[in-house]
Amino acid sequence: MEIANRVTAESAAAGHQPGEGGGGGGVNPALRDELVALKESDLAVRARLAADGSLFQGYHPEMEAVHRRNAARLTEIIDQSGWPGVSLVGEEGAEAAWLIVQHAIGEPALQRRCLALLQAAARAGEAPPYQAAYLEDRIRIFEGRKQLYGTQLDSGPDGEPVPSPIEDPDTVDERRRALGLEPMAVRLARAERVPPMDPERRAQWQREYEAWLRRTGWR
Repeated sequence: MEIANRVTAESAAAGHQPGEGGGGGGVNPALRDELVALKESDLAVRARLAADGSLFQGYHPEMEAVHRRNAARLTEIIDQSGWPGVSLVGEEGAEAAWLIVQHAIGEPALQRRCLALLQAAARAGEAPPYQAAYLEDRIRIFEGRKQLYGTQLDSGPDGEPVPSPIEDPDTVDERRRALGLEPMAVRLARAERVPPMDPERRAQWQREYEAWLRRTGWR
């Protein structure tokens, strides 16, 4: 089981924190195209590994390598220009930057850094608010806290998707609606199913996942 997919994300010169650099001068097509290419390489590897089932047998080394490579390049971009929002890389490039950091699950410091940048970008109109919400939920789950918006999904013994623990679940649809997200029931109905695991394999996966959280620095 691929850790990044058991805690699943759904895809559909502002936003700079002090000291994070600054941009300006309009959309940078080359940077936009680079970010989109990084995103597409991630999704292509994911699709190939999902097709043969190996994606769901652990954090696949090839997938991890793609995530780390993309995270390293995004870090360079942020160091130079701040968060790549819509003014710098357009909507497609900004969405690609978000997906890259959302998938950078082995980089706790980067995800926490980018959460602050994305929240500022959303306030400035440089990123849609749902992007920061997805990243916040992901960080919360990895830290052992309940998520706020129900964006992170796990799977039950039968492979059916279920939300990871949610804070105040009775009002989660209100919080989702404020971000323009669909109700939880609709999201779950169209979520990806994964191969079911027997109890022994599930227990083994849980041990491996908890060891990965400690090794990576989330716990």
